[in-house]
Amino acid sequence: MSVSVRIPTILRTYTAGASEVTAEGADLAAVLDDLEANHPGIKARVLDDAGDLRRFVNVYVGNEDVRFLDALGTATPAGTQISIIPAVAGG
Repeated sequence: MSVSVRIPTILRTYTAGASEVTAEGADLAAVLDDLEANHPGIKARVLDDAGDLRRFVNVYVGNEDVRFLDALGTATPAGTQISIIPAVAGG
């Protein structure tokens, strides 16, 4: 199932500068695996060493934060837009 993934500026070095890429997968975990296969290194910036979403990275499937859905098991139907958004902090 093909989905589009919006890539934040900080991760575009992994996508040759592309702000949006396509990926395949029935759930978020599979989409991230496909992203990694096509854009090596990107998955390590989204997931921590335990394989969970990094604390300061938010991922949305459509308009829903996956932390409030099924996290990496969140379904990603064909045509869905996924957004990776790094949290911004500071003062």
